[in-house]
Amino acid sequence: MICEAIVAYGEPLQRVEIPTPVPQGSEVLLEVTECGVCHSDVHLHDGYFGMGGENKLDVKGGRKLPFALGHEIGGRVVAVGPDVKGVKIGERRVAFPWIGCGDCPACNRDEEQFCNKPRNLGVQINGGYASHVLVPHEKYALDFGKADPALAAAYMCSGLTAFGALKKIGKPTKSDPIAIVGLGGVGMMGLQFARAMFDCPIIGVDVDPAKLEAAKAAGASAVVNSREDGALKKFLGETGGAYAAVDFVGSEASFAFAQGCVRKGGKVVIVGLFGGAFTMPIPLLPMRAISIAGSYVGSLPETHEMLALVKAGKIDPIPVTRRKLSEATRTLDDLREGKIVGRVVLEPA
Repeated sequence: MICEAIVAYGEPLQRVEIPTPVPQGSEVLLEVTECGVCHSDVHLHDGYFGMGGENKLDVKGGRKLPFALGHEIGGRVVAVGPDVKGVKIGERRVAFPWIGCGDCPACNRDEEQFCNKPRNLGVQINGGYASHVLVPHEKYALDFGKADPALAAAYMCSGLTAFGALKKIGKPTKSDPIAIVGLGGVGMMGLQFARAMFDCPIIGVDVDPAKLEAAKAAGASAVVNSREDGALKKFLGETGGAYAAVDFVGSEASFAFAQGCVRKGGKVVIVGLFGGAFTMPIPLLPMRAISIAGSYVGSLPETHEMLALVKAGKIDPIPVTRRKLSEATRTLDDLREGKIVGRVVLEPA
């Protein structure tokens, strides 16, 4: 099988050839037809996450180079292990990538994404920047109905991440606005899932006029350029503050707007991993009665719940650009520079 692989962190990916796995037991082998490119791939490619200032969180451990990134994986089943019963050769499936050890408290409560010994596809195990991917068990090879295969692949991270974060905000009423801060691929997914999940105003926030226009076209109730002078004051004046804000960027500037725009008793959910740090006077937390939470992808049961919305046709598509697998490095660079609207999906040659 061929891969566009990390051979040195921060350096261009290189095409390498490694043996094609042969599925055993309940394993499923996919011939990759689509793989979404996620911003977390940029950090994994760099080998670190920014923690504010000069501080960095090293994430080079746990994988052997050369390594294929890519955790938004869709493909065609080309082989199955002898114990597989519910997946057939020739079927189109997407891979749930957030796989745990299978034998710890997190895994036992169906929250494998929190496992401390993860086996995540494209993070610890070779992923979808490749011609083939081995899925460790048939339960992770999911049927996506009649959805667009490119979008279905992207739902395995950006869709699930958005869905999982929005579930944490509670139940807004019709007069409770929600702020979607950051309108990249995950944020645009957040906008669409919020529209399907809640009957309330959904306000898109970004610094890029093109992304704000895309959000308006995708059904946002209103949009705000947070870089404009007085943007936060205007937001608060017009809305009275948001019921909740979901920060899909995770930068110092995006979090400052997110926590500043919620009303008393509001909720802030941080999703993005752009990097940085924040400080806040402790008395303001009880005085404002706000909640600040992090959200990390989602569970396998949540994925089935999310896919039910998708199969029912309740989620409008976000912009998707298809590129060849050979363009993986360029795509990572474009993500670094904020040039991508929606999602880029790679197609192996």
